[in-house]
Amino acid sequence: MLEKMRERLEGALIKTIRPDVWERIRTMDAGQNEYGFDPFGFEPEYLKYVAPAAVALYRHYFRVETFGIENVPDEGRVLLISNHTGQIPLDAMMIATGMLVDRKPPRMVRSMVERWVPSIPFISKIFARCGQVVGTRANARLLLGRGGCILVFPEGARGISKTYDRAYELEEFGLGFMRLALDTNTPIVPIGVVGAEEQMPAIYDVKWLAKILGMPAFPITPTWPLLGPAGALPLPVKYRIYFGEPLRFEGDPDEEDRVIGVHVEEVRRAIRGLVGRGLEEREGVFF
Repeated sequence: MLEKMRERLEGALIKTIRPDVWERIRTMDAGQNEYGFDPFGFEPEYLKYVAPAAVALYRHYFRVETFGIENVPDEGRVLLISNHTGQIPLDAMMIATGMLVDRKPPRMVRSMVERWVPSIPFISKIFARCGQVVGTRANARLLLGRGGCILVFPEGARGISKTYDRAYELEEFGLGFMRLALDTNTPIVPIGVVGAEEQMPAIYDVKWLAKILGMPAFPITPTWPLLGPAGALPLPVKYRIYFGEPLRFEGDPDEEDRVIGVHVEEVRRAIRGLVGRGLEEREGVFF
């Protein structure tokens, strides 16, 4: 019975992801041990269980369009730096899925997550199996040393937890990604995501409750918690993801914050431009 279930899952994956893409994922050298895991718990084979759902969301629910995805280098280390929106990190899933199904050749994206994520029961294990990594400099250096493609949201929880009155306003960027890029001589591809802000538009953040629950935010939306669990489902908005041209920076990674901040602001400005372009080009939130 388990064997039949495995065959069905693999069949579903082949229908959603091109066979050549799956073969590239399955045989990738991620530093796996004899059990198929890398040092962070990533298991390429595990993607067969989550890929059909991710691609269904990508193709049919959010109907994602990508622009400039060819700007991501075909191989070698690269940092993808994006705005972060929408209360739940579906923007990360859509970027990673797009890199697998819409890019030729495909690239596996490793997302940096907040340090508190490993404390979430069950979900943290799924995240690790799918390739997401706690966002420390040491972890990122190891992945980049292997030629990895790493996705970073320098706004962190501040960006994803905004209320809708501040939609598409970029929060302050952390400096860590720039120090990492300088230290490892890694190009940066800026990304602007448009659409995610409307998937769960928060009208209020109950900060005291979020603090009690150990969450970055406890958003109140037009449907949540009024409609119960159903109200927590994201709306079927249309995603547009814009990839900018690679940016390269030179300098001392241990320079003072003021100097590093100048480089960071250049990346932030590029992302703001991509987001602005997306807002101008779209004709509506749901189409």
